[in-house]
Amino acid sequence: MATLEKIRNRAGVLVTVVIGLALVAFILGDILGSGPSLFTNRQFEIAEIAGKSISFENFQRKVDQLTEIYMLNTGQSALDAETNEQILEEAWQLMLREIIMDEEYGRIGLEVSSEELFDMVQGANIHPIVRQLFTDPSTGAFDQAAVIRFLRTMDQDPTGQQRAYWIYVEREIVRERAMAKYNNLLRKGLYVPDLQARRSWEEDNKSVDFEFIVQRYNTVHDSLVNVTESDIRRYYRQNRSSFRQTASRDLEYVAFDIVPSEEDDLLAREWIENMKDEFTEVQEVRQFINLNSDIPYDQRNYRYEELPETIADFLWNAEPGEIYGPYYEDGVYMLSRLLEINFLPDSVRARHILIQPGEQLDFEQARNRADSLLEAARGGEDFEIMALQYSDDPGSRFEGGNLGWFTDGMMIPEFNNAVFSATRGEYFMVETQHGFHIVQVTDRARETKKVRYATLAREVTPSSATFQRIFTRASRFAGQYNTYDKFVEGAQEEGMALRMANNVQIGDRSIPGLEPARELVRWAFEARENSISPIKEIDDRFVIAALTKVRQEGYQPLEEVAGEIESILVRERKGEIIASRLREKISEDTHLEELAAGLNTQVEEARNILFSSFSVPGAGIEPRLIATALNSEPNTISGPVQGENGVYVLRVTAVNIPEDKDIEAVRRNLANSKRARVNFDAFEALREQANVKDNRHQFF
Repeated sequence: MATLEKIRNRAGVLVTVVIGLALVAFILGDILGSGPSLFTNRQFEIAEIAGKSISFENFQRKVDQLTEIYMLNTGQSALDAETNEQILEEAWQLMLREIIMDEEYGRIGLEVSSEELFDMVQGANIHPIVRQLFTDPSTGAFDQAAVIRFLRTMDQDPTGQQRAYWIYVEREIVRERAMAKYNNLLRKGLYVPDLQARRSWEEDNKSVDFEFIVQRYNTVHDSLVNVTESDIRRYYRQNRSSFRQTASRDLEYVAFDIVPSEEDDLLAREWIENMKDEFTEVQEVRQFINLNSDIPYDQRNYRYEELPETIADFLWNAEPGEIYGPYYEDGVYMLSRLLEINFLPDSVRARHILIQPGEQLDFEQARNRADSLLEAARGGEDFEIMALQYSDDPGSRFEGGNLGWFTDGMMIPEFNNAVFSATRGEYFMVETQHGFHIVQVTDRARETKKVRYATLAREVTPSSATFQRIFTRASRFAGQYNTYDKFVEGAQEEGMALRMANNVQIGDRSIPGLEPARELVRWAFEARENSISPIKEIDDRFVIAALTKVRQEGYQPLEEVAGEIESILVRERKGEIIASRLREKISEDTHLEELAAGLNTQVEEARNILFSSFSVPGAGIEPRLIATALNSEPNTISGPVQGENGVYVLRVTAVNIPEDKDIEAVRRNLANSKRARVNFDAFEALREQANVKDNRHQFF
């Protein structure tokens, strides 16, 4: 097991996602290669938060810190692209919260004292993070002595990783406690007055039944309504905030899929067929697979239900050495060979002592120490004391080396196979990538039949000739159809689908149908409208895009929304005409039935309409109609009401109010609802007040 194994296994509460160090060189190289236009000095700004300038270097330090913690937690040395994207976002969110909340804490004088921190780590009120990290998995009990032992010995780690990790843990504890204090302050200040509780109760419980008639807007001919350009401009000025927009782009693109040709498929099939005899005879199967297969060697033993469906029956009934295939699945030609039939447990419980080669011990010295400890264990020395004194795995070191129960396949292959093949109580040594492990299996589950097999695989992939042929086709397209009109024409002539990606935002890392597409998005925000992009290789495709629309931050231009405004004004004017006609027909003695007959329409009924009702049967989504009905006197004509779909006249026939009014219960529910949202709402308010300027898109 790797160093910090136990803490890694329990550290999910600490780090959700972080970024890998491998990105640093790429990011810096990309920025430096972009020329001086991106920055004028070393402290290039990635953001401004609450008036504080955040340099790329400071942000990267945050990323690096999280990276180290992530590596300790997971043991990974490389991260995939998706994880990197998630980690960049996590680093950003953490920095936002730190800067915004630290300023708020300073403003109100909120802090976490050293006495509080001690109480959360070693005192009577252990923090959940500490409790999770130092809980004995075999008993489920928190081991306070293990905390103290860890704190006393962490500086013995020559790498400094343990101290760095603990500093991070303490910071997380302090940050969480400060946030809890702040949120408690807000919660204590929440109060729901009687009037609000009663109004809320009425909104949820009071309902009305009513009759209504409607005159649709299309009953007025368009020729009767005149909307001038002056009217449109006036509406635009008065309602400009409704037309605010963020910077965005619209794209159209064609994609040349980089897929294997028939020749590539034939080459892969012939290769696997030619390897069958050699695979059947080879003795060093693991070495053969690792040298030749596109799928690495798998040391696991499998139950029948865990085997791939295609080969399960064969492997379960074959003799060791027999071959199945070639067979084809998901773009891969394969041969599978049964290696062993074993009877093994599904899970075991074990303990270990890890001796790692490093600065203090070279490889041979580490092996010699492990040999000595193995002999001592076999001779009856106390294993728990030896683990505490010598093990380089602090996660299990303070628990006597105990790893608890784990299932087949959870551990790295060498360790896994040795442990699951060992007998209960046996002491033995295993060498893995992490060092030398002295191991004892302390318990084993019931044994079941399992098989181990090896698969020789050859993926059907595009050859360099295929790759070049597709690239040549894409290059010809890009060169020949280099204006927008030609681009559209070329897609039609070539029989290619012209795909659209609208409302692309400046920070987007993917667009519909393409992921990841960060480079294409960056191009779109640097290019001019109707430009044609260079060829971009994205997700096994060559992509060429046209920038069809550029929207700048601010307000939609009048010419873009004039049609929408005209439709609104036409509806309003028609509503005024209809309402005027209806008023002339309405008097105190008017009956809806008479009014409906005179208008050649019919009376509709709506029952049990609440304030929260989404729509009205026979009318549609009509919030004004609902509001008018709930505030009208029974048995009186109300209206005209200009709604979304027409103009209404109504009469409330019944008001339904339940007798049971538990206002106190409503007050409690409202208070609980507000308390549940106070954390989010408070931070969002502070964030808006901080006037965050996010320039991450210039760097990532």
